[in-house]
Amino acid sequence: MSSRPGDAHSRTHFGFQRIAETEKAKKVADVFDSVADRYDLMNDIMSGGLHRLWKFFTVAQSGIKPGDKILDIAGGTGDLALAFAKKAGADGTVILTDINHAMLTRGRDRLLDKGFLIPAGQCDAEALPFKDNVFDCVSVSFGLRNMTRKEKALAEMRRVLKPGGCLLILEFSQIWKPLAPFYDLYSFKVIPRIGQLITGDAESYLYLAESIRMHPDQETLKKLIESAGLEKVEYFNLTFGAVALHRAQKPE
Repeated sequence: MSSRPGDAHSRTHFGFQRIAETEKAKKVADVFDSVADRYDLMNDIMSGGLHRLWKFFTVAQSGIKPGDKILDIAGGTGDLALAFAKKAGADGTVILTDINHAMLTRGRDRLLDKGFLIPAGQCDAEALPFKDNVFDCVSVSFGLRNMTRKEKALAEMRRVLKPGGCLLILEFSQIWKPLAPFYDLYSFKVIPRIGQLITGDAESYLYLAESIRMHPDQETLKKLIESAGLEKVEYFNLTFGAVALHRAQKPE
């Protein structure tokens, strides 16, 4: 039986389920189509507003300067893209991308409402439609765990970075072990109920909790990033490790 990436027999995780790799993108798309309209509200409720601090810290660690070029992958409703645009200034370039049309449209509209005309493109992070060595910074916020072939996506991020450019990955991670039982209770019992009340969709938020548990922990993700050919890889645990920011550099 073949198990090469992309083959019909290749398997991957969708939450706790094992499914064909070819099915994952559609299932993830269904999740975000369902929650796009209430995505920002749910983020505020689920994190108690902490996601704003996590993103603020990410931008602060980016090293972005006026005039830089930034690619925000899986940028959703545009929080990071907006912050990057303010930091890069009028001479800078920020491109917002997402594989999901509903999320991308919402992000583009939010940015326009705030007075920022930022290019937005629907694309797959595993096959980025950009030339090599273009961006000073590439970011992905709470999107890597939804990608089918993380190694391929990381290789693409490295490819489009300029030598010396910065990769930023903000993602849910492994929480401090003494807090794990309380975090599990909140994740599997409380969040799906809130999701049902706010969006009418408990299943998508159950997937969220499951996908976090299946995502590589801090050290494992660090090794994946290094395997993709990036260097100076480090990570910062935020909120007791519930979230981690990984930062890396493309070799010069």
